[in-house]
Parts: sequence; C-alpha cells; structure tokens
Amino acid sequence: MKPDPMPPPRSSLARIFISSDEPRPRTGWRLVLHAVLTFIILSITGALVILALIALGSTPTGEDALSSPLFNMIPLVAILLATWIARRRLDRRSFRSLGFNFDRHTLIDLGFGILLPALLFALILAVEWGMGWIEFQGWAWETIARGTILRALLIDFSFMLSVGIQEEVLSRGYHLQNLAEALNLHWGIFISSAIFALLHISNPHASLASTLGILASGYFLAFGWVRTRNLWLPIGLHIGWNFFQGSIFGFPVSGLRLFGLMRLEVNGPELITGGDFGPEAGLVVLPALALGAFLIWAYTRSRLPQSESTDAVSS
Repeated sequence: MKPDPMPPPRSSLARIFISSDEPRPRTGWRLVLHAVLTFIILSITGALVILALIALGSTPTGEDALSSPLFNMIPLVAILLATWIARRRLDRRSFRSLGFNFDRHTLIDLGFGILLPALLFALILAVEWGMGWIEFQGWAWETIARGTILRALLIDFSFMLSVGIQEEVLSRGYHLQNLAEALNLHWGIFISSAIFALLHISNPHASLASTLGILASGYFLAFGWVRTRNLWLPIGLHIGWNFFQGSIFGFPVSGLRLFGLMRLEVNGPELITGGDFGPEAGLVVLPALALGAFLIWAYTRSRLPQSESTDAVSS
C-alpha cells in the first residue's frame, strides 16, 4: 500500500529534491542515488573478494576471471542489494513489486524466454548461411573433449544467468518502472532502453550501429515485461539470447567471443550481419526482434489485457 500523500514542500529547495505527492526523493534523484549505491556496493564487494583471493593465493585475471563464478557474482550481488535497498528506502515500494511475483506462469515464462532466442538465432543463422555470409568451420567436439565442452557450457550458462538477472533487474526493473511511473510507459521504455544501450558502448567493436541495435533489443526485452508485468520473461529472454547466440551458435555476444558449439566465421556485409560485434549491430537482428515480439504477444494473448492489468504505470 502506498503511503499517504505528504503536504506540498514548503521551500523551493525541498521541491527540487522531494516528490510533491509522496515523502520520497524525486525520480531523477532516486536513479542517481541507486547508481551511486550500486557503485559503492560493487567496489566494496569486489575489493573484499580480491583481498580474500590474494590471501588464498589465487587471483584470476582475463578469461579466467570471466569464467569464475565468484567474480560473476560480484555485480549480481551489488545490483540486487542496491536495488533492494533503493526500492525499500528510496522508492517506498517492495522489491517484489518490481516483477518477482511467483504464480503459475513463472517457470513457463522463464522457459519460454530462454528457448525463444534459440529459434530466432537459428533463423538468423539460416539467412546468413543461405546468403553465403557464414563460413562453417566445424563443431567444438571435433577437437575438444566432451567433458571440457560440458564444463564450458555450464560456465557460460552461469555467466549468462548472472548477466540476465542483473541487467534485467537494473534496466527493465528499476530504471523502466521508476521512469514509467514518473513519466509514462513509452518514455520509460525509451529512456531505460537508451541507458541499457549506453551501458554497452565500452564493449569491444561497439559502434553507433551496435548502440542502436541494443536500443531495439531493449524494446524487445521491455515488451516481455509489458505483456506479463513480471521480470521472469525478460530474464529468460536475456539469458537465452546470450547463451544461444554465443555458446551454441558461435556468434559474438555484444563484441565478446565466448565458447561456441558451432565454429563460424561471418564474412558478410557488416551493416547487415553486425560483424565482430554480433547480430545486434546488424540489420539482420531487426526482423528477428519483430518475430520474437509477435511470438511473445501470441504466447501471452490469453492473459488479462494489459490495459486492465496495470494502473498508472501505463498512463
């Protein structure tokens, strides 16, 4: 239940920082404070982990750090903890209200979200292969032991799981929903997706095309939240998108080369294929996202219409 409205602030200074209808900071300040809190917790957690590893005589770097479950947990813990604190203390809302309601759709939403990208990337692969833009170089098991392959897939999936949860809690959770509540749903999706895209500009091979492609991907992921008002579907989509893109089909994942069951060399026009950044930087991703959005709509069409299942967030 929302707290009772507070009287209008008595001073101009108070109006700058405090909401006029609730005893909490304005949306912009809440987003800034959440970012600061995330950075502080991330720094402290990271420092503690590194000190502990040094004391134990183990300090993974480079690819070893990327594949370390302990290192992968640092940003996940930081974002979850910062968001929980900000949600309770700044937003005056529950953490669960971001979209962590458990119901009969929860596991199905996760499963559908994880598996849908498999279809989308299979189609992307088929198109690029049919156009002669992909050189197939073989399968991982031709040169790597099966036990090693299984371990690599498990490590990759744990990494994608961590990334999927933390980025969806941040972008489709805290950013989108606070902005939608303050402005409207359309601006909330646009601004949160723009922030999501800008968070990837330091990735290898990032460009204007990749930024616009990830902006479009942000809309695709946000559509999963719009249709369900829970984060389970977007989290599943995010996990499945990265996992099937990189670990199964062998495409670069936002500029990063990970282990892949298929070994591919993309030689087609970068404007269409995305080149070394991956399909998100190419025009090929747009029809895949459109098809994915249609399938999400079809999957959720039997649920209560969104106009009846939400309140001021969609106004």
